[in-house]
Amino acid sequence: MTFYDLLVFIHVFSAILGLGPGFVMIYIVTKATNLTELKHAYIIRNRLHIFVMTGGTLLLVTGLWMGFLHNHLFQQGWYVTSLILYLIALGFGPTVLSPRSKPIKTLLENSNGDVIPPEYFILSKKLFIFERIENSLFLIVIALMILKPF
Repeated sequence: MTFYDLLVFIHVFSAILGLGPGFVMIYIVTKATNLTELKHAYIIRNRLHIFVMTGGTLLLVTGLWMGFLHNHLFQQGWYVTSLILYLIALGFGPTVLSPRSKPIKTLLENSNGDVIPPEYFILSKKLFIFERIENSLFLIVIALMILKPF
């Protein structure tokens, strides 16, 4: 196994580790039926986010490293497009998702009882729209990586 092959191996495992949990994060919290379940679902979601961040970072590092080892990749349309879309999706975290997540976190911390506050549904709907956009970007990147269409 060459060093490049090792990077490919790490890259694929990083995709599974990082992107896999990211695709279920919305589903986990949408199945909560009361405030207690919702709070617990967000705890699980936050724990999964560690895998998403770790895998996502490894994906970027190994992807760029492979590009630097094989410079011709930077001339491939699928590689450059994947890299741009991936960076856009990564930028969603601090610029789009985090500002929409913080009010939800505050709302849940300040809510008592077992009824999910109506404001939560408004806030989460806005957050989940952008999470679905981000997931779509990641699916496009995965398709480009597999198909290498151009």
